[in-house]
Amino acid sequence: MRRMGIHALKALAIRQRQRLRSSEMAFIVLALVAGLAAGWLTNLQGFIAHGIQRLLYGIGDNRLSALGEIRNWWRLLALPLGGLVLVAMTHFLKARRRAPIDVVEANALHSGRIPFVDNLVISVQTILSNGAGASVGLEAAYAQMGGGVASVLGQWFKLRRSDMRTLVGAGAGAAVGAAFGAPLAGAFYAFEIVIGTYTPAAIAPVVAAALGAAFVTRALGVEPYLIATAADRTLTTGDYFIYTILGLACALVGIAMMRLVTFAEQKMQGVSGRIARWKPVIGGFLLMPLAMVTPQTLSAGHGAMHLNIAMQPALQFLVTVLVLKVLASAISIAFGFRGGLFFASLFIGSLVGLIFAALASMAGIALDINDAALVGMSALAVSVVGGPMTLAMLMLETTHDFALMGVVLTASLVSSALTRETFGYSFSTWRLHVRGSIIRSPRDIGWMLALTAGRIMRKDWKSAAASLSVADFRAQVPLGSTSKAILLDDEGHYAGIVATASAYNPELAPDTQVGTLATLQANTLSPVTDIRAMLKAFDLAVADELAVVDGVGNVVGVVTERHARRRYFEEIEASQRELFGEN
Repeated sequence: MRRMGIHALKALAIRQRQRLRSSEMAFIVLALVAGLAAGWLTNLQGFIAHGIQRLLYGIGDNRLSALGEIRNWWRLLALPLGGLVLVAMTHFLKARRRAPIDVVEANALHSGRIPFVDNLVISVQTILSNGAGASVGLEAAYAQMGGGVASVLGQWFKLRRSDMRTLVGAGAGAAVGAAFGAPLAGAFYAFEIVIGTYTPAAIAPVVAAALGAAFVTRALGVEPYLIATAADRTLTTGDYFIYTILGLACALVGIAMMRLVTFAEQKMQGVSGRIARWKPVIGGFLLMPLAMVTPQTLSAGHGAMHLNIAMQPALQFLVTVLVLKVLASAISIAFGFRGGLFFASLFIGSLVGLIFAALASMAGIALDINDAALVGMSALAVSVVGGPMTLAMLMLETTHDFALMGVVLTASLVSSALTRETFGYSFSTWRLHVRGSIIRSPRDIGWMLALTAGRIMRKDWKSAAASLSVADFRAQVPLGSTSKAILLDDEGHYAGIVATASAYNPELAPDTQVGTLATLQANTLSPVTDIRAMLKAFDLAVADELAVVDGVGNVVGVVTERHARRRYFEEIEASQRELFGEN
């Protein structure tokens, strides 16, 4: 009976998998389940991180960054203590020979597949970093766990590549939407940051997941991160022009911030020996004096943002906090604390907006402080994180102000355009690029890496010894039998390619060694060469056929340029069909 029950469950699971692969409604329900799980995990992670902060800093219900001062300096030892825990965790995980896969990388390169242990590693490290007070946000952990749970569900149901990527994006976006209490912002986060494009087939599941996650946040009675209201006003063309300038300023600050963080990270990666092992502890000690100057450098900056907008502090104080917060973020990430810059960029953007409003006031231009802060938040976050519509929707859902959304979107688009023109990356894809990845966006390019020379090569090539005379070669390779032959040296290794017609040149002496006619001796492909590298190799060698050679010089196949380009365009067409849900 027990075996019959197990077989019945397996049969039911198989039927449900098949239904999910063919039913759009069933897939939407699965996305909703992923969204509900993402919403619950988001609130759980936030609760744990803030609980650690309350325990270490004794802040009660207040936000860490909203403290006026750190009265007991010894509490700041939580920073190096958190670094020490991260060191211990790194030592425990040193057997892992690769970095954890995040959601953007997973959707771009791995068809949305994320090992669940990677989600746990990123989440725990981020919670520890934020809980200890490092200048990083929890949004990286939220998106990772939301997308990670969705990935687990997708792998269990054996979803197709395009459905898997959609589900992972829906889970990650739902988690961000739950954190901010903004389902539309979460949906656009999924499209712009994780999936990389808007697709008709993905709209319903992504929105369902975002709504489910936001429902969980509201059902738990959790207060969203951003609660901002704006007064009624009439925005003129002049206002759009002024806030466009603010958008440009935010882009410049965002680019400088990303450059600084990357510079510091690269410098610390160059450190070796015992010091490298203790980087998080050293970073914790470096953050302590910054926090003594102002606690606004601690954590992501939720409380500090509200405090500054309400209190409207002096210009000198705002500039000081801006410089120290950027420096704290650079130290936190460069010295090994885990976390994102999403909310940190929102806080820094609010500082830029407040500073801009103060400078405009000195010039005789009156700007609403709240408006300037909100526009600055959106524009700088777009520069660092990407996703202009994500931030525009976030501002709309938190302010309920349609008039303000116009200038927010204008400044965000200007900031995005300038960042892409002069920098070309968001922070997440820039860090992957620095590590050697070819990712420039979450757009799916995993199929390019999977389409290798070893997969598309043919194995029916004609070979001949390079030491043969032309006469012997003609006897072995009749004219018309093949257009080219692979030449091998005395050890059977690749020695070049010879065109059959060139060996039949009547002006050649019969005793001429055929190896002297060889071409492309230094131009070969490896079995793992991907399609982009293959096409580049054909262009550089000006060749229509290249040999595929293994690591010891043995020829294992041949790829023609015509076949490689045909397979490339076939895969692009298949990708486009998946994009519009035509498969």
